[in-house]
Amino acid sequence: MTRSKSPKGEFAGRKQGKKRQRLRWSDKYYKRRLLMLDKKADPLVGSPQAKAIVLEKVGVESKQPNSAIRKCVRVQLVKNGKQITAFLPGDGALNYVDEHDEVMLEGIGGSMGRAMGDIPGVRWKVFKVNGVSLNMLVLGKKEKPRR
Repeated sequence: MTRSKSPKGEFAGRKQGKKRQRLRWSDKYYKRRLLMLDKKADPLVGSPQAKAIVLEKVGVESKQPNSAIRKCVRVQLVKNGKQITAFLPGDGALNYVDEHDEVMLEGIGGSMGRAMGDIPGVRWKVFKVNGVSLNMLVLGKKEKPRR
């Protein structure tokens, strides 16, 4: 007769609960969630959007087999001072963004919160410049406010 390593019997509930609690730490998803490793690694600290100040305009070369220079901006987040690169979607969007502008960022929509398409290492995109939608500026429906 083989004996089970799990406690059995009428009064074994507390011990079973404790054992389950201890063994859950071997599940990598449980461990990552409780230690908040994904939030700690994320510059936006888990939030969907963030405010930032433009430091410089940069061109990022696209991955093979494409050949283009994707227009991006290097920004500094207001909430924690971290610097990240954000993509400017739309034709001629670079002309509506200047240094020291206040922009709003959101995720670019890649799988698992990673980079999208052929832009290497860029995980965010700009959707507002000085409180005005970047899309409206590109389409010519609104003007950028004078500061």
